[in-house]
Amino acid sequence: MSAILTARGLSARIAGQQVVEDVSFDVAAQGVTALLGRNGVGKSSTIKALLGLTERTGEVTFDGTRIDRMLTHRIVRQGIAYVPEDREVFSQLTVEENLRLAERDGAPNRAIIGELFPELLERARQQAGTLSGGQQQMVSLSRALMNENRLLLVDEPTKGLAPLIVGTVTKALQAAAERMPMLLVEQNLQVVRDLAHTVIVLSGGRVVHTGPAAEFLDSELVHRHLGVSTDTEAA
Repeated sequence: MSAILTARGLSARIAGQQVVEDVSFDVAAQGVTALLGRNGVGKSSTIKALLGLTERTGEVTFDGTRIDRMLTHRIVRQGIAYVPEDREVFSQLTVEENLRLAERDGAPNRAIIGELFPELLERARQQAGTLSGGQQQMVSLSRALMNENRLLLVDEPTKGLAPLIVGTVTKALQAAAERMPMLLVEQNLQVVRDLAHTVIVLSGGRVVHTGPAAEFLDSELVHRHLGVSTDTEAA
């Protein structure tokens, strides 16, 4: 499968500390590639490094174009959407205002919000800070999905959510993956099993495994690299 994004020798530093070291991987041009690892190994930092949100070195290519020297807003303009960890909605603004601020062109796909998250239409005038965690995640996903993008970067979308909401978010991600490729950071291995075709595993800021998701999830590598069995969540 061809790659939509490649990282070669990617390293990242936060406050002078090395958090990602010489990472190389590909994100397939179709479907979901999952980025896995224990807490603190650099998964979120890798996503931020791809977007230029942290100090970085190395080469990042998106659809044939080098983006590692671009500013973040220009990277986003290339067609890369980002759903951050912990949602990061504008709590004092309404749902509608959050969505309007995310519009990147004159023809946002608002229909997808009604299709995936009809509940948000009912709460359009509600302040985002008064929503539940699951509802805030719906807002965060909607901000990314309603624009015309070519790659979706999603960081811990089911973190802290109730099982019922996890199912709703998973279905939304499945629908999104039919529209565009995705790089997904996720702790819940059942979600990874449901969505991903390929996994990239980090340990100590380095890639230690890349391969088919099903093979990884059904092997002892899950315990070796994540410290869990296949029927629990990755720490």
